[in-house]
Amino acid sequence: MNADRLPGAFPDIAQTWAALQTQLPITPIRSEQDYQKMVRLANALADHLNGNEEDPLADLFAIVTDLIESWEVNNVTIPKAEPREVLRHLLETHGLKQKDLIGIASPTVVSDILAGRRAISKKVAKALAVRFHTDVSAFL
Repeated sequence: MNADRLPGAFPDIAQTWAALQTQLPITPIRSEQDYQKMVRLANALADHLNGNEEDPLADLFAIVTDLIESWEVNNVTIPKAEPREVLRHLLETHGLKQKDLIGIASPTVVSDILAGRRAISKKVAKALAVRFHTDVSAFL
């Protein structure tokens, strides 16, 4: 196959794309609703992958998270607030629950942070910054 050519005719590619979208609606993010849909898809893919970068769906996860990150850079603002309020805002914005941060901190730790009973540790702050594609200073 020539590296400069697509592996099929456009009608075939269009038909394959349409079939894929009936199973997995991957679209550009143009609205908050689109954004929430992609976040749910990314979360489901992350749960499926469970850190396995060799899974065939790892590239799909990367594409979806790139779409999300691009939207967030241009559309999601992080409030100037206490770190726990920033975390609360991001959980709500992303449609996440405390249990969805299990790889970062236990639901009990997240609950304690949100209730103001515990500060966010540097380790957790770094992991949250990676998870939410933001600067670590938002959580410290």
